[in-house]
Parts: sequence; C-alpha cells; structure tokens
Amino acid sequence: MKKYALLFLLSFIVACRPQGDAASTDHGGAAAQTIVKGPHNGRMLVDGPFALELAIFETGVPPEFHAWPTLDGKPVPLDQVDLSVDLTRLGDKHDRFTFAPQGDFLRADRFVHEPHSFVFHVVAKHAGNEHSWTYESFEGRTTIAREIGEAAVIRTEPAGRATLVQTLTLYGHIVPDPAHERDVSARYPGLIRTVHKRLGDRVSAGDALVDIESSESLKTYTETAPIAGIVTARNANSGEQSAAGVLFTIMDPGFVWAELSVFPRDRGQVRAGAQVEVKAADSDAVAEGRIERVDVQAAANQAVTARVSLKNTGGTFVSGSFVTAEVAVARRTVPLAVKSVALQPFRDFMVVYEQVGETYEVRMLELGEQRGEWVEVLGGLEPGAVYVTENSYVIKADIEKSGAAHEH
Repeated sequence: MKKYALLFLLSFIVACRPQGDAASTDHGGAAAQTIVKGPHNGRMLVDGPFALELAIFETGVPPEFHAWPTLDGKPVPLDQVDLSVDLTRLGDKHDRFTFAPQGDFLRADRFVHEPHSFVFHVVAKHAGNEHSWTYESFEGRTTIAREIGEAAVIRTEPAGRATLVQTLTLYGHIVPDPAHERDVSARYPGLIRTVHKRLGDRVSAGDALVDIESSESLKTYTETAPIAGIVTARNANSGEQSAAGVLFTIMDPGFVWAELSVFPRDRGQVRAGAQVEVKAADSDAVAEGRIERVDVQAAANQAVTARVSLKNTGGTFVSGSFVTAEVAVARRTVPLAVKSVALQPFRDFMVVYEQVGETYEVRMLELGEQRGEWVEVLGGLEPGAVYVTENSYVIKADIEKSGAAHEH
C-alpha cells in the first residue's frame, strides 16, 4: 500500500510541474527559445552578425568548454575575441572560465565538473562590441514542494564523517547462557511427595517445584525455583526417591549465548570484545552483542568457538537454532561518507541527490570503500551537503519523467 501511495504522489508531482521546468531554456527573451546546434554539436549563440558556438567536449578527456566565434558566418581570428563564461550552480555557487586560442577553437582554462547543470552567463568581446547571453541548462534536477516531499517520506541528512566497519561472517548456534541457568537438587534425600511444575513451565523465583519427605527427619520440605525462567529438564516424579541427582533445570531465555565457529584462516581477526550482529537463520530476528571469549582449544574440525552473550528479549532466539553473525574486525573513520541506501545510478555514475531548499540535484560521486551501511566519498560532494537518504528513488523517477537531460 505504501508503494502505491508513493507512485501516486510521484504522478501528482509530474502532473503539477510547470512546462519546461527541467528542460534547457534560453532566457535571452520573453519566451524560451529553441536550442540551435552548430557544426560541432554545440549550442549556437547569436547576436546580430556575430555568433558563437559553445560546446562541452568530453571525448577522451575530462569535460571542457570549446568555442568557435564567427562573423557573418565566417570564422573570426581567435586572438581578436575575449571570451568568458560564468556558471551559476545550485546553491548560488559560481564557476568562471576564461578562454585562449588552441588550434581552430577557443579552449577554456579548466575542466567543467559534474553535474553539467547551471545557469550560463556568456560574454564575448570583439571589435569593440560586447555580446552576452544568459540561459540555463539543467540536468538531474527537480523541484518538489516541501509538503509533497514530506508525504513521500523523503528523508535527508548532512554528509560528513563516518566510521566504516569491516566485518567477518561466522556461523554457529544458540545455547543457554550458563550464568542464567540453574540446576535444582534435593537438599536432603528423601521421598518425592508432590511435583508442582512440568517440563516447559514458566516459573518465577521462589515458585514451588517439588515437595520432598526427608529420609532422616521424616519432615516434608519444598524446593523452590532459584531464578525466573523456563523448566528445561525435569527428573522428578511422585513416589520416587530424590537421590543426589538434578531434579530440575531452569533457564532464563532472556539471556543466551551464540557459539560461533572460527576456522584457522579467520582466527587472527577475531578478538574478545569485538562487536557482533547475530541474525537468526529461520526468522528476521537480529540481536547485538560482544564476543565474551574465544576458546584456545580447537574441535575435531579445527575450529575454535567464539561465544557472544545476547539479550534475548521475547525469546526470539531458541536454544539449538542456527545463526549467522557479522563480527566487527576492523574500523576506519573517513572524513566523508554517505549511506549506501541513498545511492542511485544516473548515466554512467553512482549518485546521491543534494537538497537545496525545495530543489534536488544529482551529485556524481567518486566512491571509495564500502562497509556496512556507509560508503566512503572521495569526490563529488561537499562535507555538510544535505542529501536524500530515504526514498531517493522518488527523486530519480521524478527527474527521469520530467526529462532533465544531459544537455550541452
């Protein structure tokens, strides 16, 4: 139901978008003008007899501006043109480019970083005349009203430092925690008169378990439960002699151990005190704990046992059941990281969507190491930038439907 509601909201967003919201438009006049391409597949900028073809060239090189000036359709000597391009990016960030002749074109003094989404202000000076154009070319950008974003459960947070945790996967099973298990025996041997609890019964501390008539005093006394828990073993029946063995075993299921097998190749990485996330093999149950100790004696299969103490609230981990564990074996703090659930594919990049006000725009990322929920960011996003962490696919789908193109 939630998925269908989000799809409905997405359709509503697109339906309500003004025409041309994400398209490349030219603001030189009162109405948007059609983009005209030149012979080098760049945008043609025309002011009377003077014209300039401006393109972003990125074949075999990082993206860079190339420009070809003409007068009455004929090439202008490049050293007679003073060209500058100012880009205004989302968040009122500015890039300025100057140009110098190279071959048969003017080349910008530096590369154009992604995304190629900005407002252009182009100024060309030639023969004492100044020609200027202002237009916008957006890609990977959309605007969603705050109330619609809230209804679509779009969540954001600032990008910053994070600790990457390297984990090792181990397998094992659940056993009772000896610290929360008790055996009950007769204080004085005698005849068992009454048994109050059955196998599987839940008991509280102090509950009567069995009445025994002492063989020495012939008086009847009662053995009670020393802890709260469940009766997991019963070796007592009315009319029997209590002898010296265990009559009852009581286990508190709220505390268990996960016994994990550590094989020789992994022994050097597993240490007491390491944080562990344990997952049940037969359910969605998850619990966290720390390794209490690692055995120093190997079993027949050459594995040693690492024991993890777990709080088993609700008894979701049943003794004897199999588990999978992720053991933290290394940690590294990085200056900038994003949550892996925020990543979306866009063109040939993995991106997140930065939020500025009610506008969202792609940020092409250079990624480093991924550990758990975090991915290291080496480039493409500034520390402190607010990015979408939950339901980023809504932003992606809205951009794709609104036609925000990679326009040069």
